[in-house]
Amino acid sequence: MSNYRVKGLGRVDTGKPVTFTFDGKSYSGFKGDTVASALLANGVHLMGRSFKYHRPRGAVTAGSEEPNALIGTRRGPGRFEPNTRATVQEIYGGLETNSQNKYPSLKFDVGAVNDAAYMLFSAGFYYKTFMWPKSFWDKVYEPFIRAAAGLGVSPSEEDPDTYASRYLHCDLLIVGAGPTGIAAAKAAIGKGLKVVLVDENAEVGGTLLSEPQSKIDGTAAWEWLETEIAALKDAGVKVMTRTTAIGYYHQNMIGMVEKLTDHLPELPTDMPRERMWRVRAKQVVLAQGALEKPLVFHGNDRPGIMLAGSAQTFLNRYGVKVGNAPVVITSHDSAWYAAFDLHDAGAKVRAIVDTREDVPDDLTKAARERGIDVKVSHTATATSGRLRVSGIRVNAMKGGAVEQGTWISCDCVLMSGGWTPSLHLFSHTKGKLTWDEDQTTFLPEHTPEDCVVAGAGRGLWGVKAALDDGVAQAAKALTALDQKPDTAAYDVTDDRTGTGVTYRELPTDKNTSKAKAFVDFQNDVTAKDLRLAVREGMRSIEHVKRYTTNGMATDQGKMSNINGLNIAADALGKEQPKVGLTTFRPPYTPTTFGAFAGYHRGDHFEITRKTQIDSWAEDQGVAFEPVGQWRRAWYFPKPGEDMHAAVKRECKAVRDSVGMFDASTLGKIEIVGPDAVEFMNRMYTNPWTKLGVGKCRYGILLGDDGFIRDDGVIGRLSDDRFHVTTTTGGAPRVLNMFEDYLQTEWPDLNCWLTSTTEQWSAIAVQGPNAAKLLAPLVEGVELTDAAFPHMSCAECTVAGIPARLFRISFTGELGFEINVPAPYGRQLWEKIWEAGQAYNVTAYGTETMHVLRAEKGYIIVGQDTDGTVTPHDAGVAWAIGKKKPDFVGKRGLERPDLKAPNRKHLVGLLTEDKSCLEEGAQIVFDPNQQIPMKMVGHVTSSYDEGTTDQPIAMALVEGGFDRMGETVYIPMPDRTIAAKITSPIFVDPDNTRLKIGA
Repeated sequence: MSNYRVKGLGRVDTGKPVTFTFDGKSYSGFKGDTVASALLANGVHLMGRSFKYHRPRGAVTAGSEEPNALIGTRRGPGRFEPNTRATVQEIYGGLETNSQNKYPSLKFDVGAVNDAAYMLFSAGFYYKTFMWPKSFWDKVYEPFIRAAAGLGVSPSEEDPDTYASRYLHCDLLIVGAGPTGIAAAKAAIGKGLKVVLVDENAEVGGTLLSEPQSKIDGTAAWEWLETEIAALKDAGVKVMTRTTAIGYYHQNMIGMVEKLTDHLPELPTDMPRERMWRVRAKQVVLAQGALEKPLVFHGNDRPGIMLAGSAQTFLNRYGVKVGNAPVVITSHDSAWYAAFDLHDAGAKVRAIVDTREDVPDDLTKAARERGIDVKVSHTATATSGRLRVSGIRVNAMKGGAVEQGTWISCDCVLMSGGWTPSLHLFSHTKGKLTWDEDQTTFLPEHTPEDCVVAGAGRGLWGVKAALDDGVAQAAKALTALDQKPDTAAYDVTDDRTGTGVTYRELPTDKNTSKAKAFVDFQNDVTAKDLRLAVREGMRSIEHVKRYTTNGMATDQGKMSNINGLNIAADALGKEQPKVGLTTFRPPYTPTTFGAFAGYHRGDHFEITRKTQIDSWAEDQGVAFEPVGQWRRAWYFPKPGEDMHAAVKRECKAVRDSVGMFDASTLGKIEIVGPDAVEFMNRMYTNPWTKLGVGKCRYGILLGDDGFIRDDGVIGRLSDDRFHVTTTTGGAPRVLNMFEDYLQTEWPDLNCWLTSTTEQWSAIAVQGPNAAKLLAPLVEGVELTDAAFPHMSCAECTVAGIPARLFRISFTGELGFEINVPAPYGRQLWEKIWEAGQAYNVTAYGTETMHVLRAEKGYIIVGQDTDGTVTPHDAGVAWAIGKKKPDFVGKRGLERPDLKAPNRKHLVGLLTEDKSCLEEGAQIVFDPNQQIPMKMVGHVTSSYDEGTTDQPIAMALVEGGFDRMGETVYIPMPDRTIAAKITSPIFVDPDNTRLKIGA
């Protein structure tokens, strides 16, 4: 057992030794240790280098708020993770850890030259430094800065672990399983409620694990804790450890991440590494406690300087002395108890230095009884030591002046500037905070969520206050749940309440102009940086934060925000509430991408949506392609066919006879109501009032800017009902746009929007024989040009199935689309397929659909448009209602730039050598110009498998409508291809093939 391990103290299992490595060297600890506690037990305080200055750093806390001791961990092949907090990573046999942000070694880091050149890295240096000459930025300055700064290295191997996600609904969720949370849970049992108690640590207990001296109802704290937890579990309370509530979202939804295997030496093959919980709770109790603040003085970041409460945790929870000769510097009572505990464990406390003039007599008496030197109304102005603190300079203060200092040798410094309520989750709710002048901190006041804050989270200190307030706040939540609250009170002895000044920026000597008093340890932000930001014009705390990066680290300001606020307020000469508080954002602690992704990785990265006809296509050996989230039939190869041959065959079959296409993935939206037609008039460019029932119209949807957002064919089924189709990938976006306008711009319109994409299976039957094939199957509609002309729709029966029949085409051929209730999709497909054998019916996929529509000059939004294309650019200006007073995008179309003659227009291209162009290839007018050439457009669609006997392409070309017949050039790596500008309609420009019997 090491010199720093205290026999008989702590909750680690000393009967189960564990060996792990740090920077390649083996160390031993015990089951229950963290990497930090095990290293400290071996006398190791140096655990990393700082972000900007590469200064030596060690653990400053014992929990998830740790800013310094960030390490890389490896749990086997592929299982490497950077920036893990050594203070929360539990050790196990075989764990490999390493320090970060150093070269070539932790003890000798050449990056520490940044510390000597600190004047170049002051607040806002990235805004002011290395700006000249400008040409140096990309090649010299930026690479230098990126190499000099940083933390861990991103993993380069594929993560072999799996991650899970679950949903959970409960009546009462209690976040934080310290004494407050336990008391709140106890108050809720026996009432038939579903109660969940969560804690981020490996075991519950909170401060009771660090302060075992208390007795609760006459029972020792740890014994009481074990009894109460067992009783809670027996009563049905779900107790979750290693589970962090990372975010509080609207309507009482809390995101939680549960770590399942990071503490296990052997990874179960059937267990995910982490599980994301999405919890919807009727009531929430936030019992997260408080976070200790560091003091701000020169050299307060050396290894061996840590928070007093953390030292107390390492001692009482892990049985580890953080040093044998500590000095305590504090402005709060709580640090005195840490000093007493260390003394009682065998450490020689060199001094307790308190910045206050008045300290409770019982504290000074207890210190002197232990022989501890007490220095009241003293401050610290400097520390010494290279890789670990070796001394601290202490100065007396009289009348606000700092007197001559004296050095005290030590091997660690314990500091405490008081405590800050942990309000991160509360702030996520947009909760209102109020400033407490006595405690110089913000406290929770009001939240729009069904949530209460209890215990130290609202400024109440001590075990008794925590227990009693847990009951009191739980009573509020239970009352909201219509449950009668319990009113139990607890009897606590040795209750360590504390008072003191919770903020103090300690002074420095006048001749210490190079002083570095750190506020944000992780981002290397000093008090001097904050004051500089104020001098340089920053007035808002949000601006100060961004200018200095204070609180922007992965701890989200847990340790630095209040100190930073107080320093900025002092520099501005304002009261703290008038300076404000920066925003706390989720997640509460850094969270793996895997936890957020959950099951969505590899083949499950996105859900695969399948139509009812998908299984038939799979039986035929189809090749699939992803479109949006859908799996769509791409082409149907016969034995020996590649895609080119299969698509060419499918195209010819549709042009010569008849083809079938699964169009179920098209977006479908039902617009219903007395004002449905008015809504259509306002959303789409076309007029809709005079569209007759049973008729269809092609519609274009624009954004406010006048650019095409989507298109589709819309059928009017009755006076107050429209069947709207959208592109496959655009369906959610279009519905969201519709809802946005209906709810925020035109709430007076009386109509309803319903997504029906998955309600209908849609089958397109296209080709000269389409009517002949369908006529025997259709009841209620006569398939003739006179009775059912092109762009008609009707409700009828097809093959005995109720259907909506549309006579429309996206191929240029005579065509129909049949919509039937989704479950009947495959049944109808097979009946049409069987009937179609007489006409050599052919199933075709999306590639053939693309080719056929391109031959006809029909656009695909998002392929032939790029977000800057207007209806006029795309050659569909005829779809704009000339007499319409208004529609979405009308004002945008009036902008001069959108009427300019040199805009890019959608045209056709035919290559002179009959080669197939690459989609996306750039176009120039003059192939002999110097590089870089002036690009005047690009190829949007290109195919060579169709029925035109030569490759075709569509392209956006500058002034294309006025350049018909001209030659343009497409530079490629090996040659330049010449192409003639043509109409984009390559087949049947007169639309004769749309007629029955043509």
